[in-house]
Amino acid sequence: MEKNEKLFSDMKIVLSDAEDLLKAAASSSGEKAVELRERAVVSLRRAKEAMQDAQSAVMEKSKAAAKVTDDYVHDHPWKAVGIAAAVGFVFGMIVGRR
Repeated sequence: MEKNEKLFSDMKIVLSDAEDLLKAAASSSGEKAVELRERAVVSLRRAKEAMQDAQSAVMEKSKAAAKVTDDYVHDHPWKAVGIAAAVGFVFGMIVGRR
C-alpha cells in the first residue's frame, strides 16, 4: 500500500500545482499567461499518465488474483464450498444480531 499512498500523495501535489498555475494564469496576461497554462496542461497530462499506469497495474494484479482463485476453486471445489458456507454463516450471524 505504501506505493499507492505515495502515488495519491504525488497526485494531490500535481493537481494542487496545476490549480495554482491555472489561477496564476487567469490573473496574468500575455506570454506569461500562456506559459502558465502550458505548464498546467503538462502537469495534468503527467498526472493522467500516472493514474493510467496505476490503473493498469491494479487491473493486472486483479486478473492474477482472479486466476489464482479460479484455479484453487477448480482444484479444491469442496473446500471452496465449505469456506463459502462458513463465511456466509458468520456474515449471517453478524447481520442477524442487528
